Parts: sequence; C-alpha cells; structure tokens
Amino acid sequence: PSILPPLSLAESLETTQIHSVAGKLPTGTSLISQRPFRSPHHTVSQVAMTGGGNRALPGEVSMAHNGVLFLDELPEFNKSTLEVLRQPLEDRKITISRAKYTVEYPCSFMFVASMNPCPCGYYGDPTHHCVCTPGQIQRYMNKISGPLLDRIDIHCEVVVVPFKQLSQMQPGEPSAVIRERVIKARQIQEERFKNCKGTYCNAQMSEKMIHQFAEPNEQSLDMLRMAMERLSLSARAYSRILKVARTIADLEGSEKVQSHHIAEAIGYRSLDRGDWAERGG
Repeated sequence: PSILPPLSLAESLETTQIHSVAGKLPTGTSLISQRPFRSPHHTVSQVAMTGGGNRALPGEVSMAHNGVLFLDELPEFNKSTLEVLRQPLEDRKITISRAKYTVEYPCSFMFVASMNPCPCGYYGDPTHHCVCTPGQIQRYMNKISGPLLDRIDIHCEVVVVPFKQLSQMQPGEPSAVIRERVIKARQIQEERFKNCKGTYCNAQMSEKMIHQFAEPNEQSLDMLRMAMERLSLSARAYSRILKVARTIADLEGSEKVQSHHIAEAIGYRSLDRGDWAERGG
C-alpha cells in the first residue's frame, strides 16, 4: 500500500460509504483517506468474501474497493470461495440478490495473492529437497482454476535469497521513490482517459481502448503470436499482457508501447506455461 497513489476525493467518498454501510467505519473517522488493505484468513466463507447475510452487507471484495485484496496461501482457500472472485475481478462490481431486492456494490480492487510452489514449500529450492511428487505438485496447482489464473495479470516467482545477500544489508529503492513513479504513471493514465467515462486507469481499458492506446508494432505482434502458441494463452491473457505492457511503458514515461515492454509483460505469465510440475525441480 505504501507505493499506491493517494485516493482522490471521489474515491475517498465511495470507500467511506461502503465501510459505513458495512458498519466498519472507524470511530471518529468522517472520511477514509488511505487505500483499504484487506487480508482475510483462508477460512473465510463465500458470503464473507462477496457479501450477503440478512441485510446484504458488503463483503471483503467491496471492503477492498479502491484498495488491495490480499489472499495469503491461495490454494488453502475453499475452491468455491476462490471461484466467486471471477465475476468481481472481471466486472468490478458484485450483485447480491435477495427475495425482494437486489443490491449492487462496487469492488474495483487490486488483487494480490501468494502461494508456495508445492505442498511442502521446497519445490525449486536449491538448498532444500522437495518431497512432493509431480502429481502432488500438479494437484496443488490445480486448486487455482484456469479462469481465475487468467484474471491475474502478473505472475511473479520469488526465489530464495541466500543469507550472504541478506547479511550485506544493501539498501533497496525506497517506497517513496517508487510511489512517485506510480503517481506520475497514474497521472498519465488520467490524462489519457479524461474523455472516457468510467475509465481512469489501464486496467479498466476496453478492447477498443487497448487497440487505441496499446497497439503493438509488427515486432511485438510476432512476439505475442509466438507466446500465444507456446503458452496456449487465452484471449483474456492476450488483452491483459497489452494492459500490463501499456503500464510498464507509462512507468518509463514512454508514449508508445515498445517490444521490450511486451517482452516484460509476457514474462509475467509464468503460471500459464502448464508444466509447473516438470520444470525447475
């Protein structure tokens, strides 16, 4: 959350209204000024995640509106609970139906999840031996369905950091510096979509907007074509690669999406390869 851009007044009002309806507005707070960060436990129920109950109150997805929904140990969540995330991730709103009425809550959040590479946690570790069979690893990965994985824009493999590197205490890039880049990129996007009602950032682009603002050049198209064939990517993954590439270009201050932006975005689709249990061990 420390690198995210500040809430606009409209976002603050919307976020405050949701928390007020849910009865979760902190005492003495008239307006929420920080982006929400929600991290429900893996035992969370489907209703608690999406919202519902007798009064059709907002769930975790709506409480995370304009902020972050973080799910740690993703495969440990009930599969039905994970599957209901597909509609909110796609539509950025959730509809709760009751016998006499229907309630619709906004839920435009950044979805972040983490998981081990296998049940024992040591698959691909250079210093520890993984005791899982390929079948066990594949079953573990299969807990995350293809359609849900399709809706996750960036897949990042985090390798073990050796103690020697940890002990060197080399300072990394401060969050404040990264946040400045993020704010500049968001300002570029706000200017880009100023005449597009309901669209404020690259993640919200329609297919028409993608063709208008993130059209790849010939070299990039060849690269994308090869990736689509080799990784068996879906049309949704194709669109998300272009959105991510457009964002990478914005962070660099580049007006056009270049081939290296596309290459980096493709590199973030590692879980689409489908051979997780056979590689890297």
